[in-house]
Amino acid sequence: MSGNRVAWIGLGNIGRGLSANIARKGPQSSLILYNRTTARATTLAATLDGKATVANTIPEAVQNADVIFICVGDDPALEEVIAGTLSDNIDLSSKTFVDCSTVHPDTSRRAEAAYIARGAGFVACPVFGAPNMADMGQMIVLPAGKQASIAKVKPFFEGVIAKATIDLSEGTGADIDVGRASTMKVLGNTFILNTVGVLAETLTAAEATGLGTGPMKQWLDLFAPGPFAKYAERMITGDYYQREEPLFAVDLARKDLRHASNLAKEGGQHMRNVEVTDGFLQDVKAEQGAKGDIAAVYGAARKAAGMKFGNQ
Repeated sequence: MSGNRVAWIGLGNIGRGLSANIARKGPQSSLILYNRTTARATTLAATLDGKATVANTIPEAVQNADVIFICVGDDPALEEVIAGTLSDNIDLSSKTFVDCSTVHPDTSRRAEAAYIARGAGFVACPVFGAPNMADMGQMIVLPAGKQASIAKVKPFFEGVIAKATIDLSEGTGADIDVGRASTMKVLGNTFILNTVGVLAETLTAAEATGLGTGPMKQWLDLFAPGPFAKYAERMITGDYYQREEPLFAVDLARKDLRHASNLAKEGGQHMRNVEVTDGFLQDVKAEQGAKGDIAAVYGAARKAAGMKFGNQ
């Protein structure tokens, strides 16, 4: 494994942290960074003490790597990257592609089929965790695919980019549908988004009733400390509408809700909470544009209650 060369494609909020941890703690012999905006890759590489280089094109990154990680924002972006990795006459037979993006299960299945047709391995491996968790190498990873491919990339998981692995083939040791990982990721994100929406309405109700947000935040810290208490803090302090760059952008959140809703409909389910949360996110988009953050559903809930979007 120590001889493996690695490429990382896509340096958004999550990708920057994960690739940096691979640079510092991974077992690879070299790391190549690629981003559509080359300056972002160059800036990151400059912080990694010579442990990473920058590729100017996707084929250049793929040509010089054995394991290629991809982490982009949505399905069209992933399909564009896949097309780029397949565009040149590169021998892919010894390469393994690992997709950490959040996409529809069918997108993952098409990706696997395209790579298998070229003799490459493929692992769908979406990740759970906020950008600060990515920076600390504390993500939860969800690998799915052929066991031979997963075995090649496991050394990059726990102790490097992740604190835990949810192995969707646990107990079977068999090759599994890559779509299972994407399904779990989309449903998990939907749970998070719906819960953030409920939190926003609860804090708004605390204001409207005169209770105030302070006692609710104190209770949340005691009853359910962790990520949702952090969301509450971001709401109460006004971070949700004052920040320059979203931690979880509104358009990506709405994409996840659409995927979850469509998957549920295929099984005969109507996810009503998704409609409520998406309504709040539409209001965030109208107020803040594409840079709106999901915590700003608090502002949307406040407006629905006759208050101002911003709470400061």
